[in-house]
Amino acid sequence: MKKVVRGFILIYLIYLIAIGVYFFLWAKTGIPAEAKGTPADPAQFMSKDRITESLNYNALRHFISFALIPLEWGVYLFVLISGFSVWLRNRSERITGHFLIQMLIGFAALSLVGAIVFLPADLISYQISRHYGISVQPFYDWLRDQGISLAVDSLIGFFALTAVFFFIRRYPANWWLPVWLLAVPFVVFLIYIQPVVIDPLYNHFQSLQDGRLKQEILQLAARAQIPADDVYEVDMSSETNAMNAYVNGLGSHLRIVLWDTTIRQLSPPEVLFIMAHEMAHYVMHHIVWAVTAALAGLLVGLILAAKFLLWAVQKWGARLNLNHPGDIAALPLVLLIFSVLSFAFEPVQGAISRQFERSADSYAIHLTGDREAAISSFQKISSASLAEINPPALVKWIQYDHPTMLERFQYLEQVNLKDKE
Repeated sequence: MKKVVRGFILIYLIYLIAIGVYFFLWAKTGIPAEAKGTPADPAQFMSKDRITESLNYNALRHFISFALIPLEWGVYLFVLISGFSVWLRNRSERITGHFLIQMLIGFAALSLVGAIVFLPADLISYQISRHYGISVQPFYDWLRDQGISLAVDSLIGFFALTAVFFFIRRYPANWWLPVWLLAVPFVVFLIYIQPVVIDPLYNHFQSLQDGRLKQEILQLAARAQIPADDVYEVDMSSETNAMNAYVNGLGSHLRIVLWDTTIRQLSPPEVLFIMAHEMAHYVMHHIVWAVTAALAGLLVGLILAAKFLLWAVQKWGARLNLNHPGDIAALPLVLLIFSVLSFAFEPVQGAISRQFERSADSYAIHLTGDREAAISSFQKISSASLAEINPPALVKWIQYDHPTMLERFQYLEQVNLKDKE
């Protein structure tokens, strides 16, 4: 175990140095020469100090984000090989013979370990965001939201993993199928209830107070054939200076939502372009397609996870004191496999999402026909959030689920508004 731990620490330190050099020294984030002086040039809409802040802020943000990826794997690996997961299993079996309570003990302990390890990084990210003026949320409000997120994620995670282990114990090689069949309605249900159950846990939602703007948005929705009778604004100005808008939910829980920061910082034509973009996701059935793609990816991931879990237990089960694949002591192993597979699928998910976003931009500019408002809205959003116009290639390939701002500006400049989508 000591060799594995030392090896991981050494590799992790080398990795940290490598990504530090990449993000702070090597990464090319400037715009190409042909974009100088165009609407994509940050110098056209951001001060020199603001541009410098954007470079520094994003370098720090990317470094932390990439540093945490293998750290999560290291936590699971350490809990597994240190014998802590076996100790948890033995203790829980002494306390109770009920599988559900044993799972609760094991999951709660792992969640606590994860929270302790990652809280400093979350706190640093919060402080960086505050320092650069992105977040304006008071510390205790931020801590409250962290607690809510931990509670919601833990509740969903506990029931999901309990179902996974329930089926692993019964079908060690083929548990992926019943788990996937159960996940389909579960995912759809979460999307359905999110606007009315989960989102209000964090923020206050109310009908848009600007009656004229609301009417213009509803008229735009009618043109897009979206069955909406209200527009909601959410109080985000107490947390951030960034802007956002979205259409989420299904059926009777469909909601058109604007952050109040968006309403305050953008002009009505700019808001209408942003809303047209979000409406495009509904009109073009991107939510349905995204869920379908996610469920297809989940199916492939579960099949691979089942094979990797069976192989790992057969190869190292005796060394790790794992009695079978459904052993509660194998919980960190299952989480490790899920995490690695999730990371491996991120580039595919990002590529699909970027295509959706490109088509939504196209739909929005053709629906509104206002090139000037489209470009200026993206400029203001970029400035408010210190967004990168041209992010490092590694970030775009692995983490970006939107086209880069450079690509979006270039498209808006070149698109022929006479062409109908």
